[in-house]
Amino acid sequence: MIKYVPPTPEDLNRLKAQLGYSGEQMAELASVSGGQQWRKYTGGATPRDLGMHILFFMAARLVLPPEQLQAIADKMAEIGAEVDGTALAGHGQK
Repeated sequence: MIKYVPPTPEDLNRLKAQLGYSGEQMAELASVSGGQQWRKYTGGATPRDLGMHILFFMAARLVLPPEQLQAIADKMAEIGAEVDGTALAGHGQK
């Protein structure tokens, strides 16, 4: 089993600041429905823990080159999904 301790809201806000992203851009990076959804991970009385699968997806989009993201999208399609691999590559390291 993989041990996972999610980032804190402060960690996520620091990443947002480092990237210079808006809440909407962070939501798009994480593939959540919008800025309000993203804020559920970064604020309020009881912020949600960010699931490992979401953080993994975000990290992959930030570090992998487009051709590797396309290879992942191709594998997803081989499994049976419909996904636009070019949409995965909309982010990169700043």
